[in-house]
Amino acid sequence: MDRLLYVAMSGARETQVAQAVTSHNLANASSHGFRATLAGASHVPLTGPGHAAARAYAVTEGQGTDFTPGPLMATGRDLDVAIEGEGWIAVQAPDGGEAYTRAGDLRVDAFGLLTNGSGRPVMGDGGPIALPPFETLEVAGDGTISIRPLGQEAVGLAVVERIRLVNPPAGMLERGEDGLMRLANGAVAEAAADVRLMSGMLEGSNVNVIGSMVEMIQHARSFEIQIKMMGTAEENDRASSDLMRLG
Repeated sequence: MDRLLYVAMSGARETQVAQAVTSHNLANASSHGFRATLAGASHVPLTGPGHAAARAYAVTEGQGTDFTPGPLMATGRDLDVAIEGEGWIAVQAPDGGEAYTRAGDLRVDAFGLLTNGSGRPVMGDGGPIALPPFETLEVAGDGTISIRPLGQEAVGLAVVERIRLVNPPAGMLERGEDGLMRLANGAVAEAAADVRLMSGMLEGSNVNVIGSMVEMIQHARSFEIQIKMMGTAEENDRASSDLMRLG
């Protein structure tokens, strides 16, 4: 009896974990450059004194990231950039270290600091990029930022900085709690000269909204089945107790 109850309980618990992952993906369906989180379930034998090898519980594991590119959207905005193919934009993480994102909705704050839409400073070759007052700005395909300084004639653009672009292997990346990617070993990725930017474009989320909604329905139904199994285990236990009293 305890075997049925334990299997149903662990299944219901891990179904809730999978539902949370799907809900998180759906919540970021409109986030620029977002990569969907993956989760898979497997069974793990319960070991220890007094436990038979047949007893096992479900575990949601293998959480990873779907690195499939998201759709590209033309915006026409000078500070909007999208990565063409593979690669990442380096930004400063909340802890002061370096992290990576595909979100290219750039902007300049009141202090001239170049940030993305989440407010994370964009990194250059020498650290966070700070721009002097300008009238026009262009971002080249290699990440080079050129401006026409405020008050100067339109005779040419001055190169001020270059966005740090990297392209580490996908298997070396892991997502942090802040949603940013980092190298799993804690190191800093080397700059990659082959990463190209497209100006006036943004990359959307790669979350399949319809597929995620179907997953949510499936998780909800699975949870209901597990709860019913727990109820069945309770009924069987009660029936067994009644039979024992009759004896």
